Amino acid sequence: MGMMQEFREFAIKGNVIDLAVGVIIGGAFGKIVDSVVSDLILPVVGMVFGKLDFSNLFIVLGNVPAGTALTLDALKKAGVPVFAYGNFITVAVNFIILAFIIFMMVKQINRLKREAPAAPPAPAAPPEDIVLLREIRDSLKR
Repeated sequence: MGMMQEFREFAIKGNVIDLAVGVIIGGAFGKIVDSVVSDLILPVVGMVFGKLDFSNLFIVLGNVPAGTALTLDALKKAGVPVFAYGNFITVAVNFIILAFIIFMMVKQINRLKREAPAAPPAPAAPPEDIVLLREIRDSLKR
């Protein structure tokens, strides 16, 4: 029973629950950001700079069987070794755009949640001799 009790205490600690919520929200947020990049930003960037899909850039490393189309998919299906650097370029460009969007979002969130300036520190306690003198003064007033 001791191990189950320890596990229960561990599982219901705030940090574990916070982590679980963070992972779930992060997964959903990742889908939103991915949609923003692929559905909203990349089409605009593609329109301005031309097509940003480099996935069909590759170098054939083996012999191509007769009758095989020279497309990446056809070569892979035929088992021809290819150095497919174009897909890496596409993923890298997507990552840079995604990282920039996340940076801008975090920057905005941090700007919105800036804390109010801290209250000024409380005045220092008076020295003991001043306290004693005040007590004497107050006792003489009575």
